[in-house]
Amino acid sequence: MTLSTYLTFDGQCGPAFDFYKSVFGGDFAVRSTFADGPEDMKVRDADKGRIMHVSLPIGDSVLMGSDTTSDHGGPITKGNNFSVSYSPKTKDEAETVFRKLSEGGSVTMDLQNTFWGAYFGMCTDKFGIQWMVNVDTQGN
Repeated sequence: MTLSTYLTFDGQCGPAFDFYKSVFGGDFAVRSTFADGPEDMKVRDADKGRIMHVSLPIGDSVLMGSDTTSDHGGPITKGNNFSVSYSPKTKDEAETVFRKLSEGGSVTMDLQNTFWGAYFGMCTDKFGIQWMVNVDTQGN
């Protein structure tokens, strides 16, 4: 089980993570744009260069981020531009934690199998904190 910070930007994710890399060093574990997504994702041409996901290991932690697009994610304002990412070891644990976190809050994306090889969902808890639950299914 790990907890990581996930930052959300409106077109500045690439420059921001280049900066964080210059500060902390290391290499990106993943850096993909919306153009790298599947065709059925239907991303506008103007948004294809935006970062869909970036991951920068820093010590024992991982800083992750993405950009919003006109069709994926809402407007960015201070306070909704981050999520806590929880990575349990099993789908059962993910379902239990997700159900508890979303109780009294709202589900943004139901837990589901994804094209990147994870069982993933997003919710906002009753205190307004955004959560991502992500189980790696490629190794499971």
